[in-house]
Amino acid sequence: MTFFIILVLVVVLQRLAEIIYARRNEKKMKAKGAIEIGASHYKWIVLLHIFFFFSLIMEATERQFILSSGWQVFLLLFIVVQILRIWTLTSLGEFWNTKIIVLPGAKKVNKGPYRWISHPNYAIVMLEIILLPLIYGAWITALIFSAANAIILLFIRIPTEEKALEQLKKMTND
Repeated sequence: MTFFIILVLVVVLQRLAEIIYARRNEKKMKAKGAIEIGASHYKWIVLLHIFFFFSLIMEATERQFILSSGWQVFLLLFIVVQILRIWTLTSLGEFWNTKIIVLPGAKKVNKGPYRWISHPNYAIVMLEIILLPLIYGAWITALIFSAANAIILLFIRIPTEEKALEQLKKMTND
């Protein structure tokens, strides 16, 4: 149980630090004339992540915090994903945010993992939502929240972000 508390606490603190970083970036970007796109769906992403942690805690508690048989592999992969998360975050720098914020005149970032993947941060989040619960055999949480996250990402978030990037491209070319 102690390992579970430490692990979840570290991940939650990481997310809170990212929210602070995102808000700082949002203020900087908006001061430069950036605009937010798709604000109406943001609350659903926040709720998904809050309920994910509640579900993980409930399911791990139900399983008495017993580590799954492959927990070392899941933990190692989760750590690798955290390194990729940091790489993604630092590649975007001040453009990284939990919201969709575009700066007219700015060029699309094409460094780091963005050289190869359009939305690496979303792939990372998908892996986290699968791997973290599987450390404790919380496969129900992994399954339900992977599906919910995929629906939000594929049908709402990514299309909205693609439209925002297309608008940015048009603003830059005009």
